[in-house]
Amino acid sequence: MKLAQILGVNRMPLIAEWVRRLQTEVSPRYSQRPTEELFQTVSRVYDANLIVVLQNDFSQIDAHIEWITRLRLEGGFSLSEVQNAYDLYRKVLTPILVERLDPGEIAAALKKIDACLLYTIKRFSNFYQSLHEKEIREHAENLKREVEKRTQELSESEGKYRVLVEEINDGYFVNQRGRIVFANRAFADLHGYLPEEIVGKPYIDFVAEESRSQVETLYRQRMSGRETTDLYVYLRRHRNGRTLPTENKVKRILFREKNAVAGIWRDITERIETERRIRESERLAHIGRLTTSLAHEIRNPLSAVKLNSQIILKNMKCAGNDQRRLEIIVQEISRLERILEEMLDFARPVGLNLKKASLNAILDSCLEIIEARVKEKALSITRDYARRLPRIPVDQEKMEQALINIFLNALEALPTGGRIEVVTKSLRPQRALQVAIHDDGAGFKPEDLPFVFNPFFTNKKKGTGLGLFNVKKVIEAHGGSVEIALVEPRGTRVRLTIPLPDKP
Repeated sequence: MKLAQILGVNRMPLIAEWVRRLQTEVSPRYSQRPTEELFQTVSRVYDANLIVVLQNDFSQIDAHIEWITRLRLEGGFSLSEVQNAYDLYRKVLTPILVERLDPGEIAAALKKIDACLLYTIKRFSNFYQSLHEKEIREHAENLKREVEKRTQELSESEGKYRVLVEEINDGYFVNQRGRIVFANRAFADLHGYLPEEIVGKPYIDFVAEESRSQVETLYRQRMSGRETTDLYVYLRRHRNGRTLPTENKVKRILFREKNAVAGIWRDITERIETERRIRESERLAHIGRLTTSLAHEIRNPLSAVKLNSQIILKNMKCAGNDQRRLEIIVQEISRLERILEEMLDFARPVGLNLKKASLNAILDSCLEIIEARVKEKALSITRDYARRLPRIPVDQEKMEQALINIFLNALEALPTGGRIEVVTKSLRPQRALQVAIHDDGAGFKPEDLPFVFNPFFTNKKKGTGLGLFNVKKVIEAHGGSVEIALVEPRGTRVRLTIPLPDKP
């Protein structure tokens, strides 16, 4: 069955599944929308995507984006919520394509789906952003006119003005002589303060060190009447010390009969992260295509070499160094096959076959698999498992692959007689289970830690740099997270956090 037939025959089941997941997986806002509306919006985007995939005609998807953007802005939806809703198209469609297409057709079909989805998300993000900025500009101008009009009636108008700016979702502030003389709750919240703690403080205290020179220069130019940009991006400083990307739209105004700068301030962390993910996805997709092609070209001749080497080793009466040389050939071919498998795991999307399982039992199974290597190096393993951990839906095979990868890294780093500690526990407030694997081996260098999950990064002589990348890929497919830290005085700790399902 070809792609066109699959998309046509399965139209209603796919739309129904998309709507169901919108109501249960994306956000409470989607859950509250009428089912009839979701069927209407999903049907329109499904049909528009179909035309893109089959005819490379983007006209209907462009019309859909203009319509849905205004609808979702009116509904108060965030940019990321709608982007996640679009991304469900691939998640709903991929299992059916894998099941019903020939292996050789799957990659081409997924490439078309990914290209359509990337275009849709980019187009929507840009259109959403432009409409939002237009609203902000209009709102800023209205605020300015309102302030100028009511300055002479300050005692009566200031209350209305405060109510107005308190109701907007973006931060609003007034900077006069370098100090905050007014800030709404949104501005205070997103800096980690109460509104009363903000007023009177120097504005520069809320700007990250690396952006202070830029912000101070723009402020001086604006107050001196010189032309300068009204919209700029800088790094703000949160109360906890974090620095976060921020967009500021500012105007010079009169506040209490004195010159000041009023600004409408927006957090753009999600937008920056979305752009980074899109760039990363494009890069990884390109690497994945090259990797898959290379792995398939190597795999077949490698299998033939291995098979014939094993036959020679079995049938020929070799002795001494000749037999050892043949054994080394077979071992090295097996190692190359493992490398190819890691490369293919990197290239293919993670599809999960979820079944309820015990995390403690999965860990025991992994430790049993590596038992021979543990005894060979005389290692000691300590297990500190939490009792009565709930069984959770996991893909046991992929979870075991990820955990064995971590254990094998620890084995390679440990000297003879080293120690591995495995701890499981339940994180109650976060509703998650956590696995911590600690070894006292040489571990990573501190300067390598930011890159350990990057594909093809390795400090091993015979490593591919894909092991930890694939671990992260599997854990994130389960909705979890993984982190690596160095521990004193020696060793490495890997923590895996896997969320519990929403309903027990």
